[in-house]
Amino acid sequence: MARARTTVRANWIDRLVGYIAPGHGLRRQIDRARLSHLKRAYEGASTADGWRVRRAGANANQDHAADAWQLRVRSRALLQNVPYVAQAMRGLVANTIGTGIATNFKGRHAKRLNELWNRWTSECDADGRLDWYGLQAAAYRAMESDGEVILRLRPRLPQDGLTVPLQLQLLEIDYLDSALNRSATASGGAVVNGIEYDLLGRPAAYWIFPQHPGATGAVGINASRRVPAQFVVHLFTPDRPSQGRGFPRIAPVIHRVRDLQVYEDAELARKNLETRLAVLGHGNMDGVGTPPEGVGLEHAETANPVDLGALPSGAVVQMPSASGFTVVQPTSPPGYTEYVKQQLHLIAAGFGVPYEMMTGDMKEVNFSSARVRLLDFRREVEMCQWQIIVPKLIDRVAREFEDAAFLAALVPAVDNTAQHTTPKWDYVNPEQDVNADLAEISGGLSSISEKLRKRGYSPEAVFAELKNDVDQLKSAGLLDLLLQLQTGKPSVTITASATKTAA
Repeated sequence: MARARTTVRANWIDRLVGYIAPGHGLRRQIDRARLSHLKRAYEGASTADGWRVRRAGANANQDHAADAWQLRVRSRALLQNVPYVAQAMRGLVANTIGTGIATNFKGRHAKRLNELWNRWTSECDADGRLDWYGLQAAAYRAMESDGEVILRLRPRLPQDGLTVPLQLQLLEIDYLDSALNRSATASGGAVVNGIEYDLLGRPAAYWIFPQHPGATGAVGINASRRVPAQFVVHLFTPDRPSQGRGFPRIAPVIHRVRDLQVYEDAELARKNLETRLAVLGHGNMDGVGTPPEGVGLEHAETANPVDLGALPSGAVVQMPSASGFTVVQPTSPPGYTEYVKQQLHLIAAGFGVPYEMMTGDMKEVNFSSARVRLLDFRREVEMCQWQIIVPKLIDRVAREFEDAAFLAALVPAVDNTAQHTTPKWDYVNPEQDVNADLAEISGGLSSISEKLRKRGYSPEAVFAELKNDVDQLKSAGLLDLLLQLQTGKPSVTITASATKTAA
């Protein structure tokens, strides 16, 4: 690889030395060029190519203040208008949230809390549109689309008639007063992009509009109000240290998606022109034309038509002498399909989803390659679930629910022992996957509980359900018959074999 050329500009001292002593001036320039090469250990750091990084050295909050709004509106526009982008988002939500991340309370008052939770999940939405699991999907979708989302915790009064006096209000990030910035004062901490921080750098409050800034027909003064952080769940993915706001997931490929849309529109316009037969006429064209509506071809000359128009299928049109025609036959450039597919692969990589899930194109994959990519995608999903969604949203709401139940005297104490279970993964190859899991369990490489957790089940709930099933089968006198049907051996033989193994 050729080394990037480094240009050393002469300053006034170099010019003065070169004027008085040209030889010394030349050696001075050569030595300075050598020093500049020694400073550059990485060719990627060379600025000889003209690349200048925008806002170099700015922190994440400065980048957010400059670019977030434009990225957000463009992300929404692409999700609303580009089919494969919308499909990629649907696939992300289906794999990350699915039917919902379940919560199961443990501890001294687990039974009571689980009963209250199961009733409360259907009435938790302050807007009355979704249940708790629908709010999970809507919150995650907004987080990936807009980069961040706000969930307000709304304590209610006992007379409101709720199972637990607490509701949740999901707000788009537009409700946050992003333009509000101020330095720390004696009466309050610094406010950066609408978030107020304490002296330790932790969010202390959020400045939120009472109405959506973009809503039509809004009444009253829409001034932002201070909401303490204890009543706000701010959901986003912090990619950089000290990052206080989030960016849309599609941000790295927004321009690539837009460029591909422009290219596809141009190709569609070319195809439309290609389907229209173009004819160039030369010579005497006075008598050429299509008769007006209601006039047959046999009376074309007397009708004085003015243009050729659309030629009827199978028609024979008489042309005047000394006239000639050239049919324009456009040729389509090759490589359209290959280019589009390559761009879609890059977009899928930037979006963080498999190409097949985003496009539905399964022509060029086999079982092994699809399985490898699917496993990588699942690891990324699990990382988001257990590093972002569960600790910031699911567990936070569960703890707030338990505190609200305690304050309403519905439980005598707070244990904060909630456990969460993500939706189970479907088998890629059920027989091979199950056999592999059984082999690990029998070889002592894994436990039954671990395998159940990986599939989205609570081991305690499964064991309790199995015990209940066995007890019911025993009481109905069907357990021995079921064992005989499963193994093909008499129940006496099975019982004797089990007794001998236990001894």
